Amino acid sequence: MKLGESMQKRRGRGSGGGASLAGMGRQWRPLAGRLAVLAVVGFGGGYLIATRVFFTLPPPPTNLVEVPVLEGLALARVESALAEEGLELGTVEVLRHPAIDSGVVVGQGPMGGQLEVRGERVRVTVSLGPQLQAVPDVTRLLGDRALRVLEATGFQVTVDSADSEFAVGAVVAVDPGPGTLLRVPAAVQVTLSRGPALVPMPYLLGVPQQEAIDSLTGLGFRLLSVDTLFRFGRDQGLVVEQDPPADSLLAPQSMVRLSVGRRGG
Repeated sequence: MKLGESMQKRRGRGSGGGASLAGMGRQWRPLAGRLAVLAVVGFGGGYLIATRVFFTLPPPPTNLVEVPVLEGLALARVESALAEEGLELGTVEVLRHPAIDSGVVVGQGPMGGQLEVRGERVRVTVSLGPQLQAVPDVTRLLGDRALRVLEATGFQVTVDSADSEFAVGAVVAVDPGPGTLLRVPAAVQVTLSRGPALVPMPYLLGVPQQEAIDSLTGLGFRLLSVDTLFRFGRDQGLVVEQDPPADSLLAPQSMVRLSVGRRGG
């Protein structure tokens, strides 16, 4: 047998096998389509039988009502508002609220506008109102300690200062005053002492002794001593020296020393 004839026979056998496979594919296609249709029909039928016979769905409720909005109502009005819709008052919870008065509803569940079965209970949260706190008496305390006390009790503190007989840095006033009931957080102002106001020393040279003493006493100074110095002429009986000097700024009750002229002999 020649080489060319052998190759032609092999090609003939190969093309015959391909035609056979193609024919088998065409035979299976209608069967696969029928099987897919049967699967869909079986699933759908099983679902219908399960839901209509074995696991029937309950009918939709016909007694649904809309929950009224209760927030902002006084608790005394809540029951009547719920009763108008066929609902009942459930659990009542309370909380402190810094801005809403006591007895007012601040929350509810279910929320207003939702649908609920008639006869169900609605829970509400009611404000106890803001917390009231008396302003503590921090008068005479040093500023840093007074601020800690006030802030610990819920107050927001601002600070001012003023001349006072109290020690420097001590609280001389609280506004509002101690014992005042306020809603916390609330603003409170404290005034701290700058110490006594300083007074300028007057110019006393050439002033008669008694007049100078009266002037010092009127300004709140204390006389430490009155010394005498020998003087000629018109300085006799007049102040010739003073300590501290004129225009010195002194605290009240400061000590002053004077020297007065006298005749010799």
